[in-house]
Amino acid sequence: MTFLEIVAQLGDSMLNSIWIFLLTLLFSIPLGLLICIARLYAWKPIQWLMKIYISVVRGTPLMLQLLVIYFGPYFLFGMRLTTSYRFWAVILAFSLNYAAYFAEIFRSGIQSIPVGQHEAAYILGYGKFQKFLRIITPQMFKRVLPAVTNESITLVKDTSLAFAISYIELFTEASMIAAAETSMLPYLVAAIFYYVLNLIVAGVMSMLEKRMNYYKI
Repeated sequence: MTFLEIVAQLGDSMLNSIWIFLLTLLFSIPLGLLICIARLYAWKPIQWLMKIYISVVRGTPLMLQLLVIYFGPYFLFGMRLTTSYRFWAVILAFSLNYAAYFAEIFRSGIQSIPVGQHEAAYILGYGKFQKFLRIITPQMFKRVLPAVTNESITLVKDTSLAFAISYIELFTEASMIAAAETSMLPYLVAAIFYYVLNLIVAGVMSMLEKRMNYYKI
């Protein structure tokens, strides 16, 4: 097979990888922010629960979490494993995993805000919710954007872990074509795709950083 023929055959699996990436970000970033808020401000038992959740998720491999989420319902409840469930198991596992990492990134951003900002908000008469929404959150997002960029780039590459439950994304199909054709070319195509997608992600995040750089020298 030629280079272009392989690209054409990998088209659907490329889209599958992009969907995993986009939906994981869509769910994990808001969930990570909620976990972060609960970790910092909730009732003490909930704070400890969030700490345990983050510790367990960050301390175990994503592939293992993916296998547990996919096969768990079958072994525990005898649920039939369908093709559509395979996709949503991937999204659920990735979102829960990355939410823990984003939660810690957001926590570091919130805790890096100078005390003077909190005091100024109090003097101006802001309530706790107003202070968090209008003063703390914008500064926090500006500070954590480079770390969020790094996690997003890692996520692009981690989409290949979906092969563990036989979900057909780019890496899985490239491996099958490479085995059938006894050629390294499909792996080269996959590498180019991951690299280009990461360039796009880095470029978009760089543009966001520039737009949020309101202290230009």
